[in-house]
Amino acid sequence: MFDLLVKNGKFITPAGIVHKDMAVADGKIAGFFEPKDKAGAKKIVDARNLFVLPGVVDEHTHLDEPGYADWEDFYHGSRAAAKGGVTTILDMPLNNIPPVTSAVRLKKKAAIASGKSYVDFALWGALIRTNRDDLTDLAEAGAIAYKCFMCDAGSEYTDLNLDEIEDRLSYLKTWHGLAGFHCEDYQMLKDAEEACLKQGKTSRQDYLNVHSVESEKKAVTDIIRIVQKTGSKAHICHVSHPDVAEVIAEAKKDGISVTAETCPQYLLLNEQDYLKRGGIFKCSPPLRSEDAREKLWQYVADGTLDSVASDHSPCTLERKDESGPKGAFGAWGGLSGVQTTLQGFWNLAVEEHEASPLLVAKVLAENPAKIFGLWGRKGALLPGFDADFVLLDAGRSWEIKASQLEYLNKFSAFAGLKGKGLPVETYLRGRCIYKDGAFPEGPWGRFVPAKLSGTVEGQ
Repeated sequence: MFDLLVKNGKFITPAGIVHKDMAVADGKIAGFFEPKDKAGAKKIVDARNLFVLPGVVDEHTHLDEPGYADWEDFYHGSRAAAKGGVTTILDMPLNNIPPVTSAVRLKKKAAIASGKSYVDFALWGALIRTNRDDLTDLAEAGAIAYKCFMCDAGSEYTDLNLDEIEDRLSYLKTWHGLAGFHCEDYQMLKDAEEACLKQGKTSRQDYLNVHSVESEKKAVTDIIRIVQKTGSKAHICHVSHPDVAEVIAEAKKDGISVTAETCPQYLLLNEQDYLKRGGIFKCSPPLRSEDAREKLWQYVADGTLDSVASDHSPCTLERKDESGPKGAFGAWGGLSGVQTTLQGFWNLAVEEHEASPLLVAKVLAENPAKIFGLWGRKGALLPGFDADFVLLDAGRSWEIKASQLEYLNKFSAFAGLKGKGLPVETYLRGRCIYKDGAFPEGPWGRFVPAKLSGTVEGQ
C-alpha cells in the first residue's frame, strides 16, 4: 500500500511525458504504474488534464532573514515559493546580518529557517575577502555553493579582485566546491558611477549607462579565463544580455567548466519598463533592451544558459524611492519573483515559443539540481527522488496581481503580466503544501545540506 497515488496526469520526466500513475511512499517517488495495475494507496490525487512537473529548484533567492526580516522572511517567502510551484530554494548569504561567512552563521540561519519554511532549503555560503579560512568549515556545515561579487556589494559583503578569485577557485577545487559570481566589473562601475554623481547625473538612464553590458561581459570573460587557467569550475549568476551569453557559449564549446543562469526579468521585461515605471523595476544587472530580451531566449532554448532562477530580492517599498541625493542610484536594486517564475516562464516557453514542457522542467528543476549537487534527491520525477512535484493547469489564464502575492511586501515588477499555465497544487515529499489558494499542511521545509564529493582540505 503506497502513501499516495497521483493518477491521470501528464508527468514530465527526463525521458519524456509519461501517461501513467505515480506512486509515493515514505516521501519518495516509488515508481510509475500503468492504470490497469490498480496500485493501492492511502490517498489518491486526480491530476486529470494537468501536467505534473518536478518541483522547481530555485537556485537564487534572498529571503533576508536574519537581518532584514522587514524586507522578507522565510515564512512569507517560502509560502510564495510553494504557491509558485517551487519546492526547494537555494538562499544566498546576503542580504543577511551578519552575512553567512562561517559555519556558525550558516547553522544559525538554518535553525531560523527550520520550522518556518514551507519548502526545503539549501544555503549558499559567502565568498568574501576575509573568510578564506572559514571555507572548509562552511563546506562541512553543508554550504551548497559560495557567492562572490566582482563589484561593490556594500561594507557588509566585500568583493574579491581577480587574484583573490583565482586563489579561491583553486582552493574550492580541492573538494569540488562551486562558486557563483555576480559579474559586473568593479573598476568600470566605480569609475562610471563616481563620474555620474560628480556631475549630478542620477537618472534611471544614467544608472543603465553605468551598469553597461560591457561591464558584465568583461567580468564574465575574466571569470572564464580564471576557470580555464585553474581547471576549476564556476557558475555565472543572472546573465542579462545575449552578448554575455555568447561569451559563455564559446567557453562551453572550448570545454571550460562554466554554467550559467538567467532570470525571468531578463526574459519578460525590458529597460523601458524601468525607464517609464521606476524603481520597482530596478535590478542589477539592469533590464536590457527589447531586442536583447528577445534574443536572450535563444540561449535558454539551446542550453547555453543552463537554468532560470528568480533572484528573488525583495525590500520595503520605501527602499525603491529615488528622491534622495543619489536618485536612481540610491534605490534598492532587486525584484521579487519567486512566486511567479514558473508561470511566467511556462507562458513564455510553451505558449509563446511553443517549446516542449520538458524544457521547463529541465531549466527550472533538473539542471539546477545537477549543478548544485542535489541530483538524486531533487530535480526530477524519478524513482528514489523526493516526491516534490507541482500540478500545473496549462489551460488556466492568469494575471499577476499584488493582492495575490504571498511576499511580506506585496509588490512586484511582474504585477500586471498576463499569461496561461498556472501551478495549482504543490507537493513536498508527498505532502500537499499548496492547493488553490490555501496551504493545507506545513511548514514542513527541511535544510538540505550539500553532500561533499571530495576531500575538504585541512579536515
